[in-house]
Amino acid sequence: MDNELVELVMDDTRERMARALEHVKSEFATVRTGRASSSLIENLLVDYYGSDTPLKQLANFSVPEPRLLVVSPFDKGAMAAIEKAIANADLGLNPSNDGQIIRLTFPSLTEERRKSFVKIVRTKAEEGKVALRAVRRHARQELESLEKEHGLSTDDTERLEKVLDKLTQDEVAQVDALLAHKEQELLEV
Repeated sequence: MDNELVELVMDDTRERMARALEHVKSEFATVRTGRASSSLIENLLVDYYGSDTPLKQLANFSVPEPRLLVVSPFDKGAMAAIEKAIANADLGLNPSNDGQIIRLTFPSLTEERRKSFVKIVRTKAEEGKVALRAVRRHARQELESLEKEHGLSTDDTERLEKVLDKLTQDEVAQVDALLAHKEQELLEV
């Protein structure tokens, strides 16, 4: 029985760490580089007939040129609401509407803007590491609880804590690798 509970705790921990890593990846995707990418706007909430709806449910996206993103709404009546949501998102993009599609031209980034984006990305990476450590802390508390309530041996607890530490280090290393890649992408002219 103890092994099943231990496996449940470890599986839950792995799953939570994987979700934390995915969250960091999605956060990084929202920080814009000099290239057009739909990930920057696809989760924007648009006031569509009185309810907030993610933009990806209201339109298709295409990137015909490296610095141009084209938004093609399914419902032309939502055009003004989509345009307003993009303008209010404070992304530094000016939507231009021709009645059929919305064009977003991505300006090239200044050196100062690139450095501010790097700071934002570093903050997001640190938040991800904090989340991973919180998952580890929660798993340790679960193991200590198993030790007290279900007679898990102290040796097993220590061994599992070492496994947790290794797992956490591996996930933190992945966040660092993602950070290094994103920084390189941002500083690339």
